[in-house]
Amino acid sequence: MGDRDIPLKAKLAQAGIEEATAQAALDIDAVLQIWRRKVVKRELGHRALDELGLDIDLAQLDVLMAVWAPVNEFGDDAGETMVSTVATRLNIDPSRASRITSELIKKGHLRRAVSQQDARRAVLEATESGTRIVEAVRTYKFLVLGSYLRDWTPEEISTFLPLLERFSAWSERAACPGGPVKEEVARLRDQLSDI
Repeated sequence: MGDRDIPLKAKLAQAGIEEATAQAALDIDAVLQIWRRKVVKRELGHRALDELGLDIDLAQLDVLMAVWAPVNEFGDDAGETMVSTVATRLNIDPSRASRITSELIKKGHLRRAVSQQDARRAVLEATESGTRIVEAVRTYKFLVLGSYLRDWTPEEISTFLPLLERFSAWSERAACPGGPVKEEVARLRDQLSDI
């Protein structure tokens, strides 16, 4: 089966990518694909909602999180949160954000309030139950992650985090390849033109 990657590695070599780097890319991709499948299924989120006995779905949890806006996830933006803010934070359609927000208001986890900056504008706030849900799910998540990381040395953590942050930007940096990579992509496109 590993022989299937030989032509791929040859194309990578034509683009100036050394064999060891090509193999590392294949290995990283394998780990990421397994991780992606787990993340897409949102196993941890489902487990948290189930084990905590919460009667909301993951989309509703996402909206609660976007309204509560943890600094580690959304930055230190202390401004008011509107439906459009939720849509932007979650990268979802405003109508979807509005629908889910309405569901959470009916459940009593969010409320609409009047903006202190512009009285014509409605803002969203987490109610006591919404705040309790967010805090419980975040505690659950960090208990699980913390229990995993407690076996790591401080050196491993201090090495891993900057590398993970650097790696997480690869797709933006790779979006505009140049030189031999760009030429190889053009050849690939030409090879597929008859499909």
